[in-house]
Amino acid sequence: MNHVPVIALIALFAMITPQATHAGKTPAWMSSAVAAMETELAGRFGDEREADIHRGLSQVSSFWREEDGDRKTFETFVRANFARDEEMRDAMFDRFQLVLEKIGGHMVEIGHVMRRQAELDLGLVYDFDGIMSGYAPGAHITDDFFADKLAFVVLLNFPLTTLDERLGEGSTWSRRRWAEARLAQRFAKRVPAAVNLEIAKADARSDNYIAGYNIWMHHLVDDDGERLFPPKMRLLSHWNLRDELKADYADENRGLEKQQMIVKVMERIVDQTIPAIVVDNPHVDWNPFTNAVTPAAVNDAGDPPPDGVAVSGDREPDTRYEVLLGSFRAQRLLDEYSPTAPTLIRRRFDEHREIPEERVRKMMEDVCSSPLAKRVAALIRERLGRDLEAHDIWFNGFRAMGPYTQEELDRITRERYPDPAAYEADIPRMLRKLGFAGERADYIAGMIRVDPARGSGHASGAGMRGEPALLRTRVGSEGMDYKGFNIAVHEMGHNVEQVLSLNDVDYTLLEGVPNTAFTEAFAFTFQANDLMLLDLDVPEDPKSEAIKTLNDFWMTWEIAGVSLVDIDIWHWMYDHPEATAAELREAALSISKRIWNEYYAPVLGPEDSTILGIYSHIIHSNLYLPDYPMGHLIAFQVQEKMREAGAIGPEFERMAVQGNIAPDLWMMGATGTPVGAEALLEATGRALGEF
Repeated sequence: MNHVPVIALIALFAMITPQATHAGKTPAWMSSAVAAMETELAGRFGDEREADIHRGLSQVSSFWREEDGDRKTFETFVRANFARDEEMRDAMFDRFQLVLEKIGGHMVEIGHVMRRQAELDLGLVYDFDGIMSGYAPGAHITDDFFADKLAFVVLLNFPLTTLDERLGEGSTWSRRRWAEARLAQRFAKRVPAAVNLEIAKADARSDNYIAGYNIWMHHLVDDDGERLFPPKMRLLSHWNLRDELKADYADENRGLEKQQMIVKVMERIVDQTIPAIVVDNPHVDWNPFTNAVTPAAVNDAGDPPPDGVAVSGDREPDTRYEVLLGSFRAQRLLDEYSPTAPTLIRRRFDEHREIPEERVRKMMEDVCSSPLAKRVAALIRERLGRDLEAHDIWFNGFRAMGPYTQEELDRITRERYPDPAAYEADIPRMLRKLGFAGERADYIAGMIRVDPARGSGHASGAGMRGEPALLRTRVGSEGMDYKGFNIAVHEMGHNVEQVLSLNDVDYTLLEGVPNTAFTEAFAFTFQANDLMLLDLDVPEDPKSEAIKTLNDFWMTWEIAGVSLVDIDIWHWMYDHPEATAAELREAALSISKRIWNEYYAPVLGPEDSTILGIYSHIIHSNLYLPDYPMGHLIAFQVQEKMREAGAIGPEFERMAVQGNIAPDLWMMGATGTPVGAEALLEATGRALGEF
């Protein structure tokens, strides 16, 4: 997952639409002042500047408040700051590009320090650490830029653009023109610092809630009191639970029982019937089927249970959904300052992704409803030798694992990476394996720092040239297991993109990629090569390539449905803004069942499953999930191009330095085709022909 480092910079760095205004009142004198200044400036600079003058004055006047100054202040500001020639305009562009990079970079660095204890596995977390993690160092930046009138300088001289303009005309723009568009977009909303701070607090609360949601697996017991999982196995929901479920396909003895138990745990988490006492608690035993809780009969936590603590089976009191409602309420505070995208849903699709919701939804539905799913499921049924169950949505048997068992892979990774430092030291070698040239591999690796994550792990870019990107990954006391390595390789893909698209892009105002689906695509590309990075033999014959394609399809099919659940939950919250946590819980369960019954029950069998709602992103990432299936689709297109080129490294670099331009324009430059599901679906059809 590509972690957004400082949520409070949202108003400064968001990709947003041009007509957005503040919620304040425009001064009564503004219309006549604008008319007078248009006449005056046209007289000074000629009719050829008329369009620039009109546009700049319109943009400034739409944001000017009474507290910004009277008519004389407004007119004096305009006379002094309208660029009289290209030399002055170039100077503005260069200064703002440098200033915004440095401010943004230092805010990212401060945010990392404030969240350090909450995010990293560095020992006990106190209540005040949670307060620190919610601090937003950049919350006042946009306010300050408007108060000092620096934002007005930008709005007076650089054009705000519509989504239609960027998508329709962007292919004819120069790189500098794109950078100017991104510069102006940073001031297309005037959001009070208090609103940004509330969003940051809500995000910190959700992050902390999810980061601590662990299940001690050795303390799960079945109806016979047996323990199916080994001592000291502590799995984070949902990532580690899902990955353990995937690993259990390799257990020919009790793998299915383990998977069924994990599914029951997931269902209890989603419907909130999970006993509150079992969350991250190794001092109780729990039967997830009966929901019975008893004092732990074994102690594998390394510390004695607390004295005098009563064992209660009381369920978690809808905390999961109260946390989600907190994020919703915080985001609603931003709605009135975003008139052209007055919901988080619109902001995520129109502004953040720059792909309309209808188009993204259609891509997801095209994958979910594809008849290919039943054909792939038939292969899975044949491989498993049994009827399929709900959890087979996470079937991982299409991965080319070679002759290696989960235990062998865990042993290899633990020996190779006993701590985060060992993984960091190995990054140059891994980059060379991926085709990055020697000096380039060393350069990129030198810009990545690895830390032990308290949660599942994430990647965080620097925001300022010359500073390291951060790779946070979970490393157990015995070293990094294979699941942790697989996640770390994924996050490393994010980091490499972050390093290249910041340090090597021509304009730092174009830092990054069009949206997070694109950086997910890069991360998936790395992740697909994890066994090769361990120097293990991976089959490369046509049938093995077909298996990889089927794996790509199955993963995309699964996460596309989860994304539809995420989208529909947010629509429901906006339709029911006064809902309680209990009402939201029931709605989320209903939505999960509906999506499941429409797309998955006809393929996998059981109806009314709620497991699509288990993803932690639904609770703490505010409509991030659609970036994953889009990332799979983009990754498939990108990987096809890389295969044609014969190496990942050079193509990765060529694509990454395109920076943050329109999604389809980026894809045309990278692969020659726009974003879409067609390439994956067609390739899946061909792959099925191999079987």
